[in-house]
Amino acid sequence: MIILWIAVFAASLALLIFASDWFISAAEKIGLYFKIPSFVIGVIIIGIGTSLPELASSIASVLKGNSEIVVGNAIGSNITNIFLVMGVGAFVGKRFDLKYDILRSDIPFLIASAMLISLMVIDKNFSLPEAIICIALLILYIYTSFKNGSIDEELDEFEDSHEHKLTPFVWTMLFVSPALIALGATWTVNAVIEISNTLGIATEMIALSAVALGTSLPEVMVTIQAARRGNPEMAVGNVIGSNIFNTLAVMGIPALFGKLIIPDELVSFHIPMFLGATLLLVVITSDKKVYRFEGIILLSFYVFFIGNIFGLI
Repeated sequence: MIILWIAVFAASLALLIFASDWFISAAEKIGLYFKIPSFVIGVIIIGIGTSLPELASSIASVLKGNSEIVVGNAIGSNITNIFLVMGVGAFVGKRFDLKYDILRSDIPFLIASAMLISLMVIDKNFSLPEAIICIALLILYIYTSFKNGSIDEELDEFEDSHEHKLTPFVWTMLFVSPALIALGATWTVNAVIEISNTLGIATEMIALSAVALGTSLPEVMVTIQAARRGNPEMAVGNVIGSNIFNTLAVMGIPALFGKLIIPDELVSFHIPMFLGATLLLVVITSDKKVYRFEGIILLSFYVFFIGNIFGLI
């Protein structure tokens, strides 16, 4: 049986790779046509699109009565995004410069959302009013990102939009590929969970590691493709947008369907690590330059994170 699930894992991972490539290609073409800065594309279209697996799996876990997976998935995915996704992007992309002014709105939103969710769960109770506040802030963030992205200061970087024709295939890929990403991520998570259960791994560990990794695979694949295509800003925007979406939506929306269980260990260890990872991301991107050695540092922290979960470190 475990061999079957390994085969499912391989097939779903392949689907993730192809779907993420289609998605980023369509997003780039649409962004060029409408002259949207690539960082904004990464934050809004790709950041939110690749976070749909986290949201879908979290809602499903609440409806099934396993809401402890929600918080572990959201916090674990954010830690994974910073250490693994950003680390891979920096390593693959070597050195790259950020032209979009992330200190203007995106970084403040990232810090605020991280601090807010940490304060909300520290009492091990995530209430309905707190969930509504998170959703309201997410709407404000999306509005602010689009408003800032409409500024003409970066339009000279793009070619004439009339040279980029939007075919029906491009629009189809934009809407179909997220569904394929979600499908691939869902089956990847299912396969990893089945394999982990066979090996006798606890639910809390699965939520923080396997589920978080599985639902972060779209971000990993999209980031690698963006770095290879020479579009590092989209990779960074992907991480920041995905983390803000994870914090506000993946915590807020599932709480509308039922009460969330906050595990003790998550408050005592993983929330501080989440805040530390967020601070590290802010420090790395504050000078608008990201280097390969910083990617190696981030990947090292991810190894420490996983090793700590399984008691290896």
